[in-house]
Amino acid sequence: MKVPNPFRKLAIILDMVKFEHTIFALPFALSSAVIAAKGIPAWHILGWILAAMVGARSAAMAFNRIADAKIDAANPRTASRAIPQGVVSIGAAWLFTIVAAGLLIFAAYMLNPLAFALSPVALAAVVGYSYSKRFTSLSHLWLGLCLGIAPVGAWIAVNGKIAFAPMVLSAAVMAWTAGFDIIYSLQDIEFDKKMGLFSIPSRFGASRALTISRILHAGMVCMLVWFGLLTGSGYVYYAGAGLIALFLIYEQSLVSAKDISRVNAAFFTMNGCVSLAFFVFVLVDVLL
Repeated sequence: MKVPNPFRKLAIILDMVKFEHTIFALPFALSSAVIAAKGIPAWHILGWILAAMVGARSAAMAFNRIADAKIDAANPRTASRAIPQGVVSIGAAWLFTIVAAGLLIFAAYMLNPLAFALSPVALAAVVGYSYSKRFTSLSHLWLGLCLGIAPVGAWIAVNGKIAFAPMVLSAAVMAWTAGFDIIYSLQDIEFDKKMGLFSIPSRFGASRALTISRILHAGMVCMLVWFGLLTGSGYVYYAGAGLIALFLIYEQSLVSAKDISRVNAAFFTMNGCVSLAFFVFVLVDVLL
C-alpha cells in the first residue's frame, strides 16, 4: 500500500487555499505596522504579525473549501478543486483549519493582551464569510472586512491599542477587496442564479456590478488620501496613492460587461501590484 507523502499532501492543501494570495492583505498590514511604529517595528513583532496573518487567512480559506465543497463540485469552474476531486479529505482540511486557527490565536497571544482578546472575533469574521453568499449580496463587503481587519490588527500589534487612522486604512482595504471580488464574481453569474446564491453581479447584472466595483475602487483611493492626512504622510506616500489609482483604472479597463476573458489578470496580477506598491511607497515615505 502506497503511503502518501505528507509534504506532498501539505503542498496540495497550500495550493487549495491559494497560500500565495496572502500577498493581497499582508502588505497593508505591514504598512500599518510601519506607520504605527514610525519606522520598522521590532523583528519579533513583525514575525508574529506575519504568523497571525498566515494563520487567519489559511484558516479562512480552508474552512471556505470545506463549507463550499458541494457548491464547488457543482460549479464547472471549481469542480477541479482538491476536495471535490477527492485529493484532499474533509478531515485533512479540518485539521489544517484548526492548526491555522491555533497559529492565529497563539501569535496574537505573543503580541499583546488586546490582540489576544480580539483574535477570536477576527477568527469568527473570517470563518463566517464562507456562509455569507448564502443569504446576502453584500458578501463582497464581508470579504473586504476579512482583509480589512489586517491594518487594524497590525496597528494593535505594535501599539497595543485601537486608533481611528488604521480604521480608515481598513475601510480602504475593504472597498478595494469588495471591488475586485465583484469583478471576480462575474464568472459565476448564471451559476449563482441557478444555485440561489447571492452576489452583486447576479442581483444587478454585469454592467451595474462593474459600476459598483468602480465606485468602491474610487472610494479606496479617497480613503488612502484620508489615511495619509491622518498620519501626516509625505509626498512619497501620495505618489504611491496616485500610482494605485492608475493601477485600479487599468484593472477596471481589463474587463467589461461583455468581455471577462481577462478577469484573472485583473484579479491576480493587478491586485498584487496594488498591495506591494502601497507597502513600498509607505516604507520609503516613513524611512525618509
